Amino acid sequence: MLKQIVTATAVAAFMTGAAYAQQPQRPTTTGVATPGAQTLSSLPSNATTVTNWYKQDIYDPSDAKIGEISDVLVDNDGQIGAFIVSVGGFLGMGEKNVAVPFSAVHATQKNGKWWLTMNATKDGLKGAPGYKYDRAKATWVPA
Repeated sequence: MLKQIVTATAVAAFMTGAAYAQQPQRPTTTGVATPGAQTLSSLPSNATTVTNWYKQDIYDPSDAKIGEISDVLVDNDGQIGAFIVSVGGFLGMGEKNVAVPFSAVHATQKNGKWWLTMNATKDGLKGAPGYKYDRAKATWVPA
């Protein structure tokens, strides 16, 4: 009886392992397939962290601060589509949030720090259409 139980357990374990081994792995061209997740074996060479953009000041060509990136908008393809830039105001009072395209903000290194510039003025951004964040919809809507 004990021999039958051990044999049945061994057969069940063998069949479970064989069935698991036959499950298809997700195809991947850029990473390593692991059960339930896709990972990268190396980082993309042209990638940078979002902290180089989010909550960073933006300057005009003459190095005057014109605003701060308050949100990074990602499109359905995973690309940065736009930035929400906060302009004006003092200590959060009277500031305006405007949307600017990703291509309008230029990133460089200055004194060993990430430096964002934009060919715009603070007054030009203040005159742009404003947006407010709708928490119920989890999106930006016209102000």
